Amino acid sequence: FRRDVPMLVPPGAGAFFERQGFVAVSELAAGESRQVKGVAVTATEATHPVKRRSVAETEAIGFLAGGARRVYFAGDTDLFDGMEALGGGLDLALLPIWGWGPNLGAGHLTPERAARAAALLEPRIAVPIHWGTLYPAGLSRLRPRPLRLPPHEFAARMREHAPQVEVRVLAPGEATALS
Repeated sequence: FRRDVPMLVPPGAGAFFERQGFVAVSELAAGESRQVKGVAVTATEATHPVKRRSVAETEAIGFLAGGARRVYFAGDTDLFDGMEALGGGLDLALLPIWGWGPNLGAGHLTPERAARAAALLEPRIAVPIHWGTLYPAGLSRLRPRPLRLPPHEFAARMREHAPQVEVRVLAPGEATALS
């Protein structure tokens, strides 16, 4: 990223990004909003324990972006009370469907729970994210399932919980467009 790109980060994370040389860092707590190039971005609740060595303790957040389209980026979260209130008129929901590498720890959605989240949110399109990320080198030969299967399990669960929602499974780095 260019160091002048606007960054919206959770409370407690701003100093970390400023130490990395970013100059347009704004901390945003759940419920707070900022305008970024004509798009209203609101931080939303997320349920995920946040403890990292490089960043002070921070609050987990997601983002709801609204302009010509409404997009929900859940961040790293599990289901939470109030998730349903974020829905209604969503064009796109980006939902995490796994944890770190081969593990699924606290604060993460399984493919099943992510499909239930999508049923609550009722987006037009749902894209599963956060699967197969940070997978330890070489482990894919021993434990390939967490690297490959979560998005397909999500799509199958979506046919049960929210068949009206279009699911787009993207390969890492692949793009999609909202029409």
